[in-house]
Amino acid sequence: MLTVKQLLEQKTHHEIARIGPDATVFQALQLMAELDIGAVLVMEDDELVGIFSERDYARRIVLQGRTSAGTHVRDIMTSRVVYVTPQNTSDQCMALMTDKHIRHLPVMESGTVVGVLSIGDLVRSTIDEQKFVIDQLVNYIQMA
Repeated sequence: MLTVKQLLEQKTHHEIARIGPDATVFQALQLMAELDIGAVLVMEDDELVGIFSERDYARRIVLQGRTSAGTHVRDIMTSRVVYVTPQNTSDQCMALMTDKHIRHLPVMESGTVVGVLSIGDLVRSTIDEQKFVIDQLVNYIQMA
């Protein structure tokens, strides 16, 4: 089982997508489309103040009849951000994401954002671990 630190080291894309709380929802959506991601961290200077996701957009813009160009990210972001530390395990992250119904986890160390994990990162890691175990079992059986 891998730690969050190990998962972050395996990622090929290390840039942390971020936007300010005074940006418009439209600007946040543009950034997310450019980077092909489903969420962006909302930060004031280097402080994490929220997270904005496709789910926030669907539930707080579309369903409430707001416009993305006329609404600031701060007005609809999730401000109670669930996060993990580099010492957490992949299993702990999966359990947290499942329990909280979220798809993105900021990684915090000493009050600083050091990365972001997505559900895709965790699924990929789980598949890799299972493949390794299967390969080991196949090798064991073939040698017996």
